[in-house]
Amino acid sequence: MSRNREKSRGDLYARITDRIIAELERGVRPWVQPWTAANIADRITRPLRHNGQPYTGINVLLLWSEAIARGFCSPIWMTFKQASELGAHVRKGETGSTVVYASRFTKTETDAHGDEIERDIPFLKAYTVFCVDQIDGLPAHYYGRPPVVTSTIERNAHADAFFANTGAIVRHGGSMAFYAPSSDHIQMPPIESFRDVASYVAVRAHETVHWTAPAHRVNRDLSRYGKDRSERAREELIAELGSCFLCADLGISPELDPRPDHASYVKSWLEVLSNEKRFIFSAAAHAQRAVAYLHDLQPKAADVEEAA
Repeated sequence: MSRNREKSRGDLYARITDRIIAELERGVRPWVQPWTAANIADRITRPLRHNGQPYTGINVLLLWSEAIARGFCSPIWMTFKQASELGAHVRKGETGSTVVYASRFTKTETDAHGDEIERDIPFLKAYTVFCVDQIDGLPAHYYGRPPVVTSTIERNAHADAFFANTGAIVRHGGSMAFYAPSSDHIQMPPIESFRDVASYVAVRAHETVHWTAPAHRVNRDLSRYGKDRSERAREELIAELGSCFLCADLGISPELDPRPDHASYVKSWLEVLSNEKRFIFSAAAHAQRAVAYLHDLQPKAADVEEAA
């Protein structure tokens, strides 16, 4: 990879990380903003591509943040070209939002002994998308809002079934929420002690993301969690992002009060992000991997039909 391309990729990491740092310094967690946004308070969803496929990882944070900052209501985003192919057009004067695409390619090189070796090279590419709110002339279904889930019982039942399908051992009692690696169980306060069921689901999602860490699940090292403040902050950021991703997937819209330890975590996050411009990408990727693992534990449609 050329030095110019590597510098461009590094600049992209830095630019996005600096933006998130700036929001944290203002007391704003960009990944939590949608929970209290009046313009999308009826239903939370991940940002969606033009074909309905959800965005993942760092792009969820980028587009959630853009939607709140710019007052967008639709969760659907597409490129200028995709809009044109659908017979639509981006309104004059509208500016796009940045998302990134990460992948790898293999390059064959010759080593010092004259032997050919293959080197796996990661790359990061930025491209621009526009929210449906910025586009005219799309087919009518693009402008429809996601269906509103009005039954609290239905939403709670869905979340309860999701967590039950993971097989995680959960014990209720006391006033603390945590995951205990030694006994591999999640401890939760009684649901009655939460302000509402959505807040309970969000905390349980947070702890369930921690639960994915052991080697026989997604293999995220927690050995230094209790000894190193920086490592603890890293894992807590992963769990917080994972909780937000999972709540969006479950259609849950919690308005969480800050945890007692939140201020210290924000301080630690700022230290880590200031020193490592790529960590927010890594944290989002770890969170995405954890949530994908939890989704993979859910029964497949064919299994559900057979059981019925």
